[in-house]
Amino acid sequence: MTDPLLRLNEFQLSVLREIGNIGAGHAATALSVLMQKEIDMQVPNVHIVSLQEIDEVIGGAEQLVMGVFLRVEGEISGSMFLMLTLESAKFLLQILMGESRQDDQFSEMDLSVFMEIGNILGGSYLSAMSDFTNKQMHASVPAVAIDMAGAILGVGLMHIGQYSDTALLVDTEFWQGNNNVDSHFFFLPDPDSVETIFKSLGVDLG
Repeated sequence: MTDPLLRLNEFQLSVLREIGNIGAGHAATALSVLMQKEIDMQVPNVHIVSLQEIDEVIGGAEQLVMGVFLRVEGEISGSMFLMLTLESAKFLLQILMGESRQDDQFSEMDLSVFMEIGNILGGSYLSAMSDFTNKQMHASVPAVAIDMAGAILGVGLMHIGQYSDTALLVDTEFWQGNNNVDSHFFFLPDPDSVETIFKSLGVDLG
């Protein structure tokens, strides 16, 4: 049977891009409030990628990152990730806590800050998606790790790999002034939830 994701046409992808745009817009606003600085975002990219290729979106499986993972459950389920390079993680901490970081050591307090950032971004994104689709969703308590991107993404891909060889990836990058925060905010809906999203919007997958 053909993977349903591979049958999506450009209009259907544009619908997903618009949902991602609204969700990411809410997340950027929440991050702006938290940082007390204007945060801009790139219009989300929507990728249909193989599970083997997904970590290439952020520079390869061995890229060391600060990762925040949230599992999404409800009428639409999936996985959300906030992925930052360590330099960007230190940049955010400097803005939020007023402390310059010279090394790659992060305290328990630092990790708690990133859990809260994950909570705020995830909650904002899901609230927008829920309003758009009229479906109930909720996120798990965030998990934070400093590891290679491939290892962190593997947690979310376990749920997808049981059903599909490909994934739908909604990828947003955030900016602060002229500084690229060098972050990726991913939403990976589970395969059966892709159909639920389209049905809620009255869009025929064909």
